[in-house]
Parts: sequence; structure tokens; C-alpha cells
Amino acid sequence: SSLGRTTVCISSQVGCRQGCTFCATGRMGKLRSLTTDEILAQLFYAKKVVRCSNEGILRVDQTVGQRITSSSVVLPPITNIVAMGMGDAADNVDAVKGAINIMTTRELFQLSASRVTVSTVAPSPQAFLDFADSKCILAWSVHATRDELRKQLVPTTKYPMVELRQGLIDALKQRNLRTCMIEVALMDGVNDSMREAEELAEFLTYITNEVPGSKLLCNLIPYNDIGEGAGGVVAYRKPSMEKVMAFQKRLQELSVYAHVRGTRGDEENSACGQLATSRKKKEMEKVG
Repeated sequence: SSLGRTTVCISSQVGCRQGCTFCATGRMGKLRSLTTDEILAQLFYAKKVVRCSNEGILRVDQTVGQRITSSSVVLPPITNIVAMGMGDAADNVDAVKGAINIMTTRELFQLSASRVTVSTVAPSPQAFLDFADSKCILAWSVHATRDELRKQLVPTTKYPMVELRQGLIDALKQRNLRTCMIEVALMDGVNDSMREAEELAEFLTYITNEVPGSKLLCNLIPYNDIGEGAGGVVAYRKPSMEKVMAFQKRLQELSVYAHVRGTRGDEENSACGQLATSRKKKEMEKVG
């Protein structure tokens, strides 16, 4: 809001089948995919919330000491959409592409292609090609470029990273909008060392060399706690800000633009990687 704009993070599925080990949504498994209408409804209601805030209708309860106070909140206009909520866009291509088309239609939601970002872990090289003709920015949840480490973090990975990278290169070459977001969730002692930073820089530099006019923006996301894993073991920890900044600095030294994403929504367990339903899978299946 300090920038005078609002970004809405939308979901494409209930749960996710990719099973990222650092993500609460991945623990759920995929319950079902959302329809185009359900994806668009998230933006519709977000716009309604913004409108209500500007009319003085929206109020937020805050705890101050022992008292709960209610205050009005004014939200800036919605300017950006990121499909980085529950689910993987590449596992629900038709519905997501349908939603993108409506979001970017002048007579409807009126968003420009550069304001809509669609993220995927890339289950296959085809994942990028499926969105090559979509009016959006592509985002790749990379997390690690070394195959064995990537497999540890994203256990459903079936293709070597170089093959997935080639899929992205092929897709970018077909596009006029050649900006691409690279997402990396950093975990203490797992993928936050200088080795991983240098491997990532080399991996990304190859893309920019292969795709004329391409622009890669690397988002570094400090791990958000999702509680205990199997057997009550806490699998990951958030790295210190010093380590995150050192990782960013090393990427920049190697000519990779890197931004540290600020955490939003962690107090409601709705930050990146924390989204999950409170119901058990069987209960959700009965409802669906």
C-alpha cells in the first residue's frame, strides 16, 4: 500500500499435487481444480473489498494491549494479479488461461499483460509452452538448480533442470513479453549458501544469453514456517536476514537482479507457502 497499489494473490486449485516439502499446500495434495469462474471470483471479491474500503465500509479489528479496537482501512486500487496461491497453474491450464483472457480484456477487468503473473514449478517443459501465448508474465518456482536438491524440495520433479530450462527458453522465444520471474524459497542450511547462489546465477545467465530481449527478475522468499513435518520433525527454518542479504548480494555481483520479497499474511498463516485448508482431506472430498 505504500506504493499506492494492491496486488492480489489468487489460487488455481484447492490443494496442490506437486508436494513441495516446504509448502503447507503441498501437504494437502490436490483436492480439485478451480473453474475459470472460481478463479475470477477471487479478483471480483478483492475489487469489492477495495471499493468498500474506499467508501469507509471496511473495518479491521486490531488487538492493542488487552483491548480490541476497530479502525477503517483504505486500500489502493488493484493493479497486479499473481497466480501464486494454492495449486500449480500448469495443472489447470485451460481454466487459468480462460481467466487470464478475461482479466486482460479491455471491456472487462482491464489489466495489462505485464500486471498478471502466472507461476508454476514446471511439472514438464511443456508447462511453459502451454502459456506461451497467454497475456501474462511467466514465473518459475525454481528453489534449486542442482537436480538432487531440487528433487528434495520438489519431490514430484521428473525432468532434469536443464530440460525444464529449455522449455522456458522455447516459450520465451515465442513471446513478445519476455519478462520472467524466478522464485526461490530460501531455507536455512538447505539452499541458502554461496554455492546455491552461484549455481543459480549461472543457470539464469544461460537463459538471458539464449533469449534476446529477455529480462529475469529473481524473487528471494525467506521460508515461512508451516509447523512440524512427518514424525513431528521441523524440516526447515527461516534463514537469518544476513544470509538472505548475502545471497542477494552474490546474485547481484553475478549480474542477476534479485529482490527479497517482504512477508505478507504470516500472522494469518496466509503467507507464501502457508496456505492450507483447516479441514481434513476426506471432509473436503465429501464437500466437493
